Amino acid sequence: QEWLEASGGGLVEAGGSLNVSCVISKSAYTTWAVGWFRQAPGLEREFVAAITRAGEMTHYADSVKGRFTISRDVAESTVYLRMDSLIPEDTAVYYCNLIFKWPETPRGPWGRGTQVTVSS
Repeated sequence: QEWLEASGGGLVEAGGSLNVSCVISKSAYTTWAVGWFRQAPGLEREFVAAITRAGEMTHYADSVKGRFTISRDVAESTVYLRMDSLIPEDTAVYYCNLIFKWPETPRGPWGRGTQVTVSS
């Protein structure tokens, strides 16, 4: 059975950093690329970053390129999103999902996200 669980969000000041994590079921982790998405109030959910199954390739939305870093830990079946130089526009609920079609098409249903709030 495939499942993903995002965590690690919080409140941070503009210019600060935050790490969010996505723990994934083992079978899904070893099969699929994984991506992060976010949804701000009143807006549609948008792609943020993705990493291939083996971690050799990454892809970022232009809005976060150079500020966010996606990585994965095989031993922990976890994908991380390191967010630096945060700005208020990064405020959103962040979700992780498997990638159906590289690099930005999500695969499965949406699980619970984690709230990230950046204060100005």
